[in-house]
Amino acid sequence: MRGSAPPVPPEPLPISVLTGFLGSGKTTFLGRALASPGMTDTAVVINEFGAVGLDHLLIEAADQEVLELPNGCVCCAVRQDLANTLYGLLRRRATGEIRRFSRIALETSGLAEPSPILYTLSADAFLEASLRVDTVVTVVDAIAGLSTLDRFAEASAQVAGADRLLLSKTDLAAPPSTLLARLEALNPTARLVNASSADPAAVLFGGDNTAIAPRRRRFSATAVHAHGIAAFVVVLRQPMTRLRFAVALGGLAREHGEDLLRVKGIVAFADRPGGPAAIHAVQHTMYPPRWLDAWPSGDETSRLVFIVRNIEPSLILAHFAAGDPSLDLSQGEQ
Repeated sequence: MRGSAPPVPPEPLPISVLTGFLGSGKTTFLGRALASPGMTDTAVVINEFGAVGLDHLLIEAADQEVLELPNGCVCCAVRQDLANTLYGLLRRRATGEIRRFSRIALETSGLAEPSPILYTLSADAFLEASLRVDTVVTVVDAIAGLSTLDRFAEASAQVAGADRLLLSKTDLAAPPSTLLARLEALNPTARLVNASSADPAAVLFGGDNTAIAPRRRRFSATAVHAHGIAAFVVVLRQPMTRLRFAVALGGLAREHGEDLLRVKGIVAFADRPGGPAAIHAVQHTMYPPRWLDAWPSGDETSRLVFIVRNIEPSLILAHFAAGDPSLDLSQGEQ
């Protein structure tokens, strides 16, 4: 049972999600992360112990609720649901029962999509106030990744929901161009990282969720359809008011939340002078906007990247046009 909530931390703790399909190498990467000096103040939550064996570091954790690792990390298993586990971890941190960590890394099951996990973090008032989603990292097998994406919808959803795509097993083979093209099509805004040379702490934390420009100069909204998943960009040529924007995006989340895998954007509002807002939504949940002092690049166009499942672009455009019929909307190319 969840029990009473501990005090909310003065500042939300960053939490990053590490996902990837079965056999992709995410547990190997997590093992490297646990040995990294930059991870000593990190709590690691693993939700599937059956396949975990990080050089025997975590064997004891199968019988213990929380295990303090030799390098100072704290590790625990998801025994019931994720919210309960995080409540317990934060409660022990507040009471001093465990080492005082300053961030959390969550490794998901190989079959888990990131969107429901992000929704869990935002749907609970205490967790939303206590934790801040930093980065979603998806590990992709450079050798078997393309066939996995062809066969399993979960793998495509993991790629679509990522901020960073971590290419594993590149020491064995270079990723084929067809795989790179598929990754770019599924998620044009995620940054590609080579797992063999990357610093685990830097990969998992320090995300810049305002970076939404596609890696290619031109990107077609109709270029991607894998297992019903599509990615495209909506450009807002004129600023909306905050209310009309909330009505448009909130209506989409209410009516099609299960298939609204992720929305990221940077938007200027007609009724708030100054810098734009970084927008982030997952399924039924819209996160509070993060106000920026200035545009992060020379491009000051308001735009939203939608990663969806079985939702036509015309439906999303219709929601925004209904929120403000005077808008000049453009989907697709940037």
